[in-house]
Amino acid sequence: MAGLIMAGQLILALAILVTFHELGHYLAARAFGIRVEKFYLFFDAFGKKLFSFKKGDTEYGIGWLPIGGYVKISGMIDESVDTEQMKSEPQPWEFRSKPAWQRFIVMIGGIVVNLILGYVFYLVVLLGFQKDYVTMDTVNQHGIIVGPVAEAIGFEEGDKLISLNGETHKRFRDYSSLEAMFGGDMVVERDGEQKTITIPSDYFKVLKNNKGAFIDCRSTVWVKELSSELDYATQAGMLPGDEIISINDTALKSYSHMVTLLWHAKEKTVPVVVKRGGEEVSLTSQVDTGGRLGFRPKVIEYPNERTAYTFGSAIKYSFKESWDVIYYNVVGLGKIFSGDVPAKEVKSIIGMASFFGAKWDWQRFWSLTAMISLALAFMNALPIPALDGGHMVFLTYEMIVGKPAPERVLLVAQYIGMAILLTLMALTMGNDIWQIIKSKFL
Repeated sequence: MAGLIMAGQLILALAILVTFHELGHYLAARAFGIRVEKFYLFFDAFGKKLFSFKKGDTEYGIGWLPIGGYVKISGMIDESVDTEQMKSEPQPWEFRSKPAWQRFIVMIGGIVVNLILGYVFYLVVLLGFQKDYVTMDTVNQHGIIVGPVAEAIGFEEGDKLISLNGETHKRFRDYSSLEAMFGGDMVVERDGEQKTITIPSDYFKVLKNNKGAFIDCRSTVWVKELSSELDYATQAGMLPGDEIISINDTALKSYSHMVTLLWHAKEKTVPVVVKRGGEEVSLTSQVDTGGRLGFRPKVIEYPNERTAYTFGSAIKYSFKESWDVIYYNVVGLGKIFSGDVPAKEVKSIIGMASFFGAKWDWQRFWSLTAMISLALAFMNALPIPALDGGHMVFLTYEMIVGKPAPERVLLVAQYIGMAILLTLMALTMGNDIWQIIKSKFL
C-alpha cells in the first residue's frame, strides 16, 4: 500500500505538471494560428492509449506510459519524427511557416508555465500550510545548536548568526539552506565579537556522509505517526503524540540533534525516553542501518515565538524558494560534471516517488511538486536536441543568421537527443531499481 501511495502522488504531480507544460506550448501555438494535431498526457507508445477524443483539429488523450506527455504541432520535427509531413509543401497553419520569433515563443511556452507553477505552488505552501516561520531575532536570543560536523569547521553552540555570504536574512531557514551547504562565509557573533567561519565548497559531502547537523535552532520532536514499513518504533512501544525527550541517555535539543544521535547509533539498540500524558516513559528501540526508528516526526520550533507570513512576505519568499531551486539545479549539474557529485545521485521517476513518502501529506506534496516543476523548467531549457532548449538553440541560430538549419540536421539532432534522453532514463531507472534491491534483499 505504501508503494501505491508514493506512486499515486508522483503520478498526480507529473500529470499536473506535464498537462500545464504542454498547455504552455499549445496556447502559444494556437495564439499564432499554428495547428496542434495531438495533446497527450503521458505517451501513447506503440499507438496504445487509455482514452482519447477529437475536438476541432486536435486529438486529446491520455497515453499508457506515465513518463511525460507531448503536443504534436503541425510542421515541426519533434518526438514523432514525422518526416512524411515535412516532405509536403508548407501550409500557413504549420509551425515551419511562422517567423522564428513566434516559433521560439511556442517552444519556451512550456518552460514559462513550469516556472509560474513552481512559484504559485510555493506560495500555496507558505500561505496555506507553513503559515509562519522562525525569525533570526528569536534564534539569536537562544543561540544556535551545532552538530559535530559543524563544530569541526568552527561553529560553537550558542553562536548568533549575523550574515551568510555578505547577506543578512530574517528567516532562520535561509541560513541553513543549500547556499550554506555548498560553501561560503558565515559571520557569527560569539562572546560579543564577530567571527567569520568559512564553509568548504564540498561541505555537502561531509553532511551527506555523516548525517550530522549543520546548524539548527532549538526544537521539540514529537511522534506524528508510526511507519508501516519500519516497525522498530512500534515494537518499542512508541505512540503517536509522544514527545522524544532523550536518545541513548542524551537530552534532545533539536530535530537535527536527533538525526545525529540516531546516525551514530545505527544498527544498535538504544534507550529512548518519551513524554506521554505529562509523564516520562522509558523505552528501548533498535535503530536501522539508515539511523531510523520508524516514525514520522512532528517538529515544533519556538511555538510561541513564530512570525506569520503576510501575503506580501509570502510573495517575496516564494520567489526566493523558486530562485533557489533553479540556482542549485545549475550548481548541482556543474558539480556532476566536475565529479564532485556522482552521476548515480541523479534520480529517475522511481527514485523521486520515495520523496513523497508512504503517507499522503498535502504540504509535502505541493512543496515537492513545486520543486519538480522548477526542475523540469531547468531541464527542458538545457540545449539538448529533443528538449525545448535544443529547439530554442536552433531557432536562435536561425534568427541570427537569417535562415533555418537544414532539415536533415534538425532530424539527426532529434534522433541524437532522443537517444541521449532514453539512455539517461535507462541508467537512472536502473540505478534506482538496483538501490531498492540492495536495500530490500542484500
